[in-house]
Amino acid sequence: MKGLAILSENEEIIKIIETFFEAGKTKDFSQLEAIHLDDSKFSSFSDLPPYDLKDLKTTLELEQLKFISITDYDYEVKNPKISVFGDSAVAAFDLTQKGMLVDTKAYTGEHMSIDGRATFVLIKSPTWKIAHIHLSKIKG
Repeated sequence: MKGLAILSENEEIIKIIETFFEAGKTKDFSQLEAIHLDDSKFSSFSDLPPYDLKDLKTTLELEQLKFISITDYDYEVKNPKISVFGDSAVAAFDLTQKGMLVDTKAYTGEHMSIDGRATFVLIKSPTWKIAHIHLSKIKG
């Protein structure tokens, strides 16, 4: 029965990751804070500028701004590999993000598509929380 427990943990982890990206589709950011580790040890790198290492507060603010500025946002998580090490886990996957980047001042929009890679590090405390995010674009 050990295999079932691992599968259920993998499903929990994928659900957390999907919750993160679903916020971009629904524009409902109420769950974002709940799925992140609220700790000074949290960190993230983004696929959009600024590219510096960010803390939780900055990450949440920038992700919300990104998601608000993209209409018709959609994403696809491809080829996920989830490795659980006790109370920590690493989820690595290919990521495609698409939508219309809207400039509300000029009333214009530009289709965007970002092919990239993502790595999420999660800590179980007591449920799975995102402790680190690294998103990077694949240069085409």
